[in-house]
Amino acid sequence: MKRLLILVTLVTASIAACTTMKSGTIGSEGLSQLTGVWEMNHISGPRIPFNGLYPAKIPVIEFNTREKKFSGNTSCNSFSGTLVADDNTISFNEPFAMTKMACPGEGETTFLQILQKVNTYSVSNDTTLYFMMGDIVIMRFIKKNSSTP
Repeated sequence: MKRLLILVTLVTASIAACTTMKSGTIGSEGLSQLTGVWEMNHISGPRIPFNGLYPAKIPVIEFNTREKKFSGNTSCNSFSGTLVADDNTISFNEPFAMTKMACPGEGETTFLQILQKVNTYSVSNDTTLYFMMGDIVIMRFIKKNSSTP
């Protein structure tokens, strides 16, 4: 009887695990709100002012939630990868493709270091994207026009 109970419990847990949201799936509101192009307007951590880090070009990131992809520019190099996210969590710790131009200043390095700390996000009024470490905002983006559906 104990073995049957354990077996039923394991099967039930396995089925439940298969039906829970996995990274990269589109839920009710959260993940679909990422779709589009976002321009960064705040980054936490560096002692250099934002305009000093990004004097010529501001980093952008674009999400295509249908194809589960992201791409963008660090202010110097372009990058792209597979979107690992659900309705409120996101990760940029998986390897992604990036060009390798020499970049002046600390802007790109700062962007990439902070991006790897991001583990949650929220979208406010479909216009502002907050990347967070836990519940602390470490990056903020404003939505731009996008060619991605």
